[in-house]
Amino acid sequence: MAIYSIFPKNDDMHLAVTGDQSVDIRSGKRDVLVDGHVEKGFEYVREQFERNFRERGEQGAACAIYHQGERVVDLWGGTQCEDSQVAWSPETLTLCFSVTKGMAAAALAVAHSQSLFELDQTVATYWPEFAKQGKEQITVRQLLSHQAGLVTTGRPLEADQLADQDGLAEILQNQRPLWEPGSRHGYHTLTLGWYQSELLRRIDPLGRSIGVFFQQEIAERLGIEFYIGLPRHISLGRLSTIQGFHRYEMLGHLHELPPMMVLSGILPNSLVSKSIRTLKINNPAEIGSEKYRHLEIPSANGFGQAIAVAKVYEVLARGGKELGLRSETYRELIAPPTTPRDGNYDAILKMDTSYQFGFSRPSRGMPFGSDSTAFGCPGAGGSFGMADPSHRAGFAYITNKMGFRLSDDPREKAVRDAFYECIGANAQQRQIA
Repeated sequence: MAIYSIFPKNDDMHLAVTGDQSVDIRSGKRDVLVDGHVEKGFEYVREQFERNFRERGEQGAACAIYHQGERVVDLWGGTQCEDSQVAWSPETLTLCFSVTKGMAAAALAVAHSQSLFELDQTVATYWPEFAKQGKEQITVRQLLSHQAGLVTTGRPLEADQLADQDGLAEILQNQRPLWEPGSRHGYHTLTLGWYQSELLRRIDPLGRSIGVFFQQEIAERLGIEFYIGLPRHISLGRLSTIQGFHRYEMLGHLHELPPMMVLSGILPNSLVSKSIRTLKINNPAEIGSEKYRHLEIPSANGFGQAIAVAKVYEVLARGGKELGLRSETYRELIAPPTTPRDGNYDAILKMDTSYQFGFSRPSRGMPFGSDSTAFGCPGAGGSFGMADPSHRAGFAYITNKMGFRLSDDPREKAVRDAFYECIGANAQQRQIA
């Protein structure tokens, strides 16, 4: 572990970092900001992670990175609860919002490798009742690429409706596409995960929901802790609390969000409004409340650790051998996305995006990774997870202090950029040597 100094702008505080604690040299008082581990050559990642707490207003966060089959970064810091000031620990579990979509997509990738479905078959082939309301020709590929136009549930759902999987399936299959499937795409904010789960229930010989399938086929195999819907046996003392914000606060952040998305969300009949009003909540953090946390909301209420998300992406980035992925599935994960007929402008997010197999892919509106083969999912507030197959890397950053950007939150991006700088610097050193 490298030993280095931090010199804040405020000269009244002089800190030296040794291992996992910051020490005020003048007073000898220890202020635990960041704990964890970085491999030699990746010290700059830790430096940027610590700067998040000193300079970028971070409250509690964790970051993990695998590279070339090795865990090179595993860091956490700050507090898991703003009120109690309980320190973030390796046991802390955090609501990850749409980072959950990536874990749900990983479950579908495993199911595809088990030959449970084909991407270019219609959804109705596996779920006959889905064909209602003009959906008979929608393919699984279109559904997983946010092209199906199924962004709403018709009315906000109650918690008891989410708990009734058969009843929820009936609600879903009775929806009509809000645009011609395949003609455009638009972020299926919450609905995608429920459609994925019901599809999986229909094709899995054991009839498992996506949360159960993920636990048994991915989490247990990899020895990680990530849950789609929090099991009741998990101690609430391990949960990181998130304050969130009222959705109307987004109006004060039009410089960080797509303005047309925010403004469209005010109109009750807009696609944006319909997509976000599938639950009776006004603050996204309510998804982690007692009312919803134990239910499966596969697009939004995953609870887990950064090291778990990074591990899943690292395994996928290297071809998925540990999960039994077939080469055909891996090729689909990294293949160029199928562009909708009318282009990549997102009907919900109001910017250019790209999707494939349930994952976000690099786009003009959401650039990430070292090239076009990268895949991942950002989460509301500043969390992000991704796979970079070209570097055989898995990356995750999760936070409990919600920002307003859809992607490239300054805290997460600073750490991610530092990782790539370290890769470049390490490569140069090897060439010189």
